[in-house]
Amino acid sequence: MNTLQSHTSAANPPHIGAVTTALASVAFTLFIGFTTAAHATPAKDFVSDVTEAHFDPLRIIYGDDDDRDSFRSHRFEIDPKIRFVVRDPSDYYIVTNTVAAGGYSGWHTHPGPSVVLVKSGVATVYDGDDPSCTPKTYAAGSGFVDPGDGHIHMVRNEGAAVLITQAFQIIPTGAARRIDAVSPGNCPF
Repeated sequence: MNTLQSHTSAANPPHIGAVTTALASVAFTLFIGFTTAAHATPAKDFVSDVTEAHFDPLRIIYGDDDDRDSFRSHRFEIDPKIRFVVRDPSDYYIVTNTVAAGGYSGWHTHPGPSVVLVKSGVATVYDGDDPSCTPKTYAAGSGFVDPGDGHIHMVRNEGAAVLITQAFQIIPTGAARRIDAVSPGNCPF
């Protein structure tokens, strides 16, 4: 029998102090959650389709592999063209974002890097640390890398066509994939 069941059985009624403490804890958690959410900048007309997988440490190196008999080494023997090493277990995401005209992601960050491809439309990206709020635009067929690790940014669809981006994200195991942020105050929106 777990602790909750033993405290709620008729033979062992809950202690008033324990109930009060539990309710106070829940109220405090809700208060903190609501006050934090009230200060974050919510997304508008921005929908994400998320696929997640988990890997232990991952190492992919094409061309500089110790095993010269491997298929990879035969194709790229002289200079590695790709190096991809993740030392700690991580969660991996493929995220498709669909953003209507005039929509945006809201200010946010990720605890790990994102490689973002623009599938259609034009992504207009604002960096939270740019005092001049100068946008960078990425048309369909191009892309950008968001370093994550506290880098606050916003993606907006300032065009007339629907914006679709696809991102590959590497996030420390168990961490939130996206962390909403307050406006850094450098942009008028």
